[in-house]
Amino acid sequence: MRLIVLAAILVCAVAPSPSLAEALPVFNPSGPNAEAYGSAEGYPAGYPQTQRMLVGNFSHYESVSRTRNVARAATPAKFDRAPAEIDLHYTFRGETHTIGDYLSRHPTTGFLIIKDNTILSEHYQYGRTETDKFMSQSMSKTVASMLVGIAVSEGRIKSLDDQAATYVTGLADSEIGATPIRALLHMASGIKFREVYDGHDDAAALNNAIWSRNGEGAVAAARRFNVREAPPDTVWHYKGLDTETIGLVLKEATGETLADYLSEKIWRRIGTESDAAWAIDAHGQEPAFCCLNVTLRDWGRLGKLLAHDGNWNGEQIIPKDYVIAATTPSAPFLNPGRGAGYYGYGYQVWLVPGSARQFVLIGIHGQMLYIDPVSKLVLVHTAVRPTPTADPMAPELGALWRGLLLQESGG
Repeated sequence: MRLIVLAAILVCAVAPSPSLAEALPVFNPSGPNAEAYGSAEGYPAGYPQTQRMLVGNFSHYESVSRTRNVARAATPAKFDRAPAEIDLHYTFRGETHTIGDYLSRHPTTGFLIIKDNTILSEHYQYGRTETDKFMSQSMSKTVASMLVGIAVSEGRIKSLDDQAATYVTGLADSEIGATPIRALLHMASGIKFREVYDGHDDAAALNNAIWSRNGEGAVAAARRFNVREAPPDTVWHYKGLDTETIGLVLKEATGETLADYLSEKIWRRIGTESDAAWAIDAHGQEPAFCCLNVTLRDWGRLGKLLAHDGNWNGEQIIPKDYVIAATTPSAPFLNPGRGAGYYGYGYQVWLVPGSARQFVLIGIHGQMLYIDPVSKLVLVHTAVRPTPTADPMAPELGALWRGLLLQESGG
């Protein structure tokens, strides 16, 4: 009898639990070229921000910079999980690959695929977990845009055709202040501004003005860029200046910080499981153009919200007409293949080429959030690519996304 009991215990110990067949999170303590990212030191965070610090800084940003809390929902919304992880195959440069192949070659910290409310794949590398808050970089630009849509619906912003100085009096009698909010949303202010991430461009000057204790702050810095190259809403030119001005408009129009407004209007209402953290500059202002830090599944919840055109389980959180306008080109110069290059551009969001409406949030060093409103597919990708842009392997994620759409939706 004792032998039978011991045998039964052994069978229970080694037999796979049914839950293990689900698309559960996969945790990898390492990752491609982990040594260069400081694996031997536990992936440290700090400055100067060399490659060794990227994993730590991009997942523990609160340890290296001041942030403002974005409060989570009282009750998290649960995701379902597929019975097994998706067996995805995609083609890149003439060869067929899998998710495992992709992760083995790319410095991805978090990877998540959701279809409507079901998780199909969830991976973490370099020792990251579901509790880490991943840096958005410029994905936060789209978040700021969605807050504009809500502010308009509440009458706090009267019209997207209002000039920025209508709300930010400190921008009166300046070119950026005379720019309509709609043009700012389109990255088409027409103001001369150079952003190439070389440490000596106008983006660096703007950063110094807001992050340095001796800097003049965002309003004064925005006034500094006062040369108009084109009429508003005629030429696309990517620049954080336009988004930072949007953030200033939001703060003055709502009377709230961006973090508090985000928490109240979106974060608590979509069942987020974790607080987010938005960096604040030396003057106490969240930079609208970057630096919102969010756990991987909460990025997925935001993606689900946008895949449903601002509707969360029957409640319209962001006005549907605004989300559609934000994710549709409104002029030829904003079409894919035109001013923005491969992508098109909407209201602070990149538009994926193709006959169906798809869009993507993009941040430097490999942060991306793909969204397909038709199939309700969402792909979240956080990463620590060594260079801000111009990674020759970056197009592979687009190939993976196209393969996912083809496999899951037939298109």
